[in-house]
Parts: sequence; C-alpha cells; structure tokens
Amino acid sequence: MAKPFPWLVPAVWTAGAAPLVAIGVRAAQDALGANPISEALNRLGLTALVFLVGSLACTPVQSFSGWTWPVRLRKSLGLLGFGYATVHFLTWLVLDQQLALGEVAQDVAKRPFITVGFAAWLLLIPLALTSTRASVRKLGFVRWQRLHRLAYLCAALGVVHFYWRVKKDHTEPLIYAAVLGLLLGGRVVGWVRNRK
Repeated sequence: MAKPFPWLVPAVWTAGAAPLVAIGVRAAQDALGANPISEALNRLGLTALVFLVGSLACTPVQSFSGWTWPVRLRKSLGLLGFGYATVHFLTWLVLDQQLALGEVAQDVAKRPFITVGFAAWLLLIPLALTSTRASVRKLGFVRWQRLHRLAYLCAALGVVHFYWRVKKDHTEPLIYAAVLGLLLGGRVVGWVRNRK
C-alpha cells in the first residue's frame, strides 16, 4: 500500500533548499549588507537550528495528534539541519577565517560560543552518517535510538551558540530554548505514558 502524501518528503527537500538559494542570490547581487559574511553566517546558522528543532518536533506531534506522517519528515529535516550547519561551519572556516587553522583552533578552544557551536556540529556528524536504514539494522534499533537522542543535545548546544552569539536582544534564542524545552517535555510525557 502506498504511503499517504507521497509528495511530502520531496516538498520538504525542495523547500529546504530555498533558504540556501536565497542567500546565494543575495550574495551574487551584493545584497547581504555591510558585512555579507556575517549575515550569511547568521542566516545559515539560524536555518540549521530551525531544521534541527523541526526534526525533534516530529515525534511529539505524531504522539499528541495521532497523525502518522510527521515522523516521515524527521530524517529529512535532520539532514537538512546538518547540511546547513555544515555550510555554516565551512563559510566560517573558509570565508571568515580563510583557512587559518591555527587561529581556528584557538577560537574553538578560547571562545565559548564557537566551542559549543563546533561541538554541536561534531555531534551531528555520527547522526547524519547513521541516518540510513542499513545503520539501524547494523547498530540495532535500541543502540541506534540511544545514539540519535544526541539530537536534543545538538539542538541545545545550537541554542546556546545562538544565545552567546547575539550581543544585545536575546529574545529569539530564548524562544528557541523554550520550544526545545517544550519538545523535550513532550518526549518525557510520551515516555511516561508508554511506560504506563
């Protein structure tokens, strides 16, 4: 039997590419403002966080709504989050730091907001690499599930990175922190419900 809404995953990937295309077009038109690299970094990082939080929302939405389709988007949203986080990191490494690896290492070690951002990206790598069905079979579902709970830690580190990156108005990162807290609370409630 065919899955309902077969267009969902292709639609998510198509929509997911739109922010990157928009940044590229604005960069080509020299329309990213006085500090285009900083603007691109901010937009790429925020988009990565949006997709990561979105991927974490899929299971609670399914649990509380009874809909079956949200969980089908979880992997795509997570991979899009990883993709944007990687482009965010490479933009910083290549364009902002110009591959000055010594200075990069010093920044990672000494600047807390870069430390947590780099840690979040590193933790996303094994999640992306094990996002396939073959990985689930190889690791076993229980171990695979435990590994992928790191997604909450990655998102939390992303929120901290965002909070420390913002110099004045912390409203937006606090909103993401609240949403992440609600999602984690929803997972805890679902876990308790299943235990009963």
